[in-house]
Amino acid sequence: MTPKYLSAIWDAIAPALGNHLWQSTLFALAAGLLTLLLRQHHARARYWLWLAASMKFLIPFSWLVALGRHLAWSRAPATASQHGLYFTIEEISQPFTEPSLHVGSGAASSVASVSLLPALLALWLCGFLAVLLVWGARWRQISAAKRAALPLSEGREVGALRRVERMGGVSKIDVLLSPASLEPGIFGIARPVLIWPEGISKRLEDPHLEAILAHEVWHVRRRDNLFAALHMVVEAIFWFYPLVWWLGVRLLEERERACDEEVVELGADRQVYAESILKVCEFCLGSPLPCVSGVTGADLKQRMVHIMTARILRKLDFTRKLLLSTAALLAIAVPITFGLLRATPSYAQTQDATMAQPALTFESVSIKPTDLPTIARNVSKMMLSPNDGSFTARGITMQSLVKLAYHLQDSQLAGGPSWINTEKYDVDAKLSSADVDELNKLPMERRTQGDLQALLRDHFKLALHPEIRNLPVYDLVVEKSGAKLQETSSWHPMYVSMHLGKGELTAQGTPLTLLADQLSIRMGRTVVDKTGLKGKYAFTLHWTPDDTEEARLIRDGVPAAPDPSSPEASGPPLTTAVQEQLGLKLEPKTDAVQVLVIDHAEMPSEN
Repeated sequence: MTPKYLSAIWDAIAPALGNHLWQSTLFALAAGLLTLLLRQHHARARYWLWLAASMKFLIPFSWLVALGRHLAWSRAPATASQHGLYFTIEEISQPFTEPSLHVGSGAASSVASVSLLPALLALWLCGFLAVLLVWGARWRQISAAKRAALPLSEGREVGALRRVERMGGVSKIDVLLSPASLEPGIFGIARPVLIWPEGISKRLEDPHLEAILAHEVWHVRRRDNLFAALHMVVEAIFWFYPLVWWLGVRLLEERERACDEEVVELGADRQVYAESILKVCEFCLGSPLPCVSGVTGADLKQRMVHIMTARILRKLDFTRKLLLSTAALLAIAVPITFGLLRATPSYAQTQDATMAQPALTFESVSIKPTDLPTIARNVSKMMLSPNDGSFTARGITMQSLVKLAYHLQDSQLAGGPSWINTEKYDVDAKLSSADVDELNKLPMERRTQGDLQALLRDHFKLALHPEIRNLPVYDLVVEKSGAKLQETSSWHPMYVSMHLGKGELTAQGTPLTLLADQLSIRMGRTVVDKTGLKGKYAFTLHWTPDDTEEARLIRDGVPAAPDPSSPEASGPPLTTAVQEQLGLKLEPKTDAVQVLVIDHAEMPSEN
């Protein structure tokens, strides 16, 4: 396995695992707060809360989010308030997810993180197997005791058990008499049996015997062995996370307390019941097994105090039932709603609806690894001709093609294999005359995108989907002193007069949304027009690009300004130029931005 694939695995596993553990921890914290509100109520309510916290580890919120996406047949444009809610949930629930995973991030991942991945996976596997081996040994121990036990069909134990079964509304439970010195306990899930050790009945009077059997019957009725097994799965998978072991202690504590309360409510004398538990403890020296629901589990001293304290336990009133119902509903509804907010069309829907591009095909296409000399491979050149549907590029990466085809900045493209940012190609393509006619039916600003999208779809097998993410952006706003722009009276919608290059941008009859687009390209960050100015303006902007801007423009094949040290280059940095020459200001902030996530891409075959 190469480091590139290791990096991709690390980038996929680490944030997902971190987010899942964080979400499960928050869920457990919420459950804990609810148990505090119910501390004067029956233990069974608290048990179900802790069990829900345990099961959350087996049910990632991402599944419910996916369900929300599946249920979203259509999606209206998100309002600002929806964005606010979306990103509040995003920031809280997914703190380990980068706001935007740039293409090529796999190649830039930390070498130390990638090299640790095999060791971490091996460590997890060792822990997982160790937990299974310990439980397997205990399971074999009790299975051996079960095989050595003989069926018991009559006697005072069976008679008492049948009476208790009728009181508890439980079907017939088989009894096995075991020669081993184990505590009485229920073994099995689908067909539970009661393993009853020989000799213990001599130590128990009839009231003691019925109290112990009633405790075991309630374990069967509550299906405690099934839920204990589910939590054992959680502990095996997440053995490295202390919270799951702490939850196991809470589950055992509330499980035994819940059975104690049920036995007492059936009419058992508190002192007799407490004595029966102590007699069982005197008889058996072994501790209860995870796969057996016995009678001596949890903190014995606390249980005795709880049993002997004759306090009135409250039943859940309407308010608390409503609180728990609301909490359960929110636990399911919030991630599903999150999925609805994040619901995005499929790639085909994105092409037809979001981008509204016709299904174009090329009559001739040539894509080959670049033949530029090594010294010139850091320079890419592109030429688009919407009039005849031709496209020519030299030394271009797929990343640059996608950005040009979908009008994106670096931060608006995520996912994809690392080669899309490293492998460079020479491309020559031309649409058929019929497709050129279809292309020319599009608005002017999208004609240069339609043919590239078709090229990427057909020859790079590009599949992607849009998402809304919280990203750093610039707001383009008017300076306090006012804008220094000259509004023009007319502007032909099919003609945009904008000259670019040499650290200069000259425009005639241009809306400020186009200025924001050009600033986005040069800033490498989305610029959002917040000026509120809806007219068309004439302006000239001079600036000196920094090294980062220069490198970005050269890489993407965009005409760049000359070397800042050349005599032709003069002017302040771009942000200062915008402020001084246009009376506008670029304010950094974080905002909702549509990001395209690459789901699939293939290296083109040489042709």
